[in-house]
Amino acid sequence: MLYAQYCARCHGSNLEGDPEWQTPLEDGSLRPPPHNANGHTWHHADSLLIQIISQGGDPAVGGVMPGFGEQLNEDEIRSILEFIKTYWDDEQREFQWWVTVTQSD
Repeated sequence: MLYAQYCARCHGSNLEGDPEWQTPLEDGSLRPPPHNANGHTWHHADSLLIQIISQGGDPAVGGVMPGFGEQLNEDEIRSILEFIKTYWDDEQREFQWWVTVTQSD
């Protein structure tokens, strides 16, 4: 329900993202990527994904996603992330878990 309310408009109801997500817009900003198994979300640690959901995309690298930290609490943000993970296969979830536990802060 939270994903549908806050994320689906840009990232798709099936987490498919923009069909041209790998092609930046003319201004260099990034299109919404897929969060399903076809994207790269599973390459990133939980801490980064939570930061992006909370604070938004990094403009220095073309991110234009708004942050939702004022609308969502930490448990809600984690719930969205856990929902996204259900769209990854076992290898992707295992890789993402490894990235999360081995990252250096």
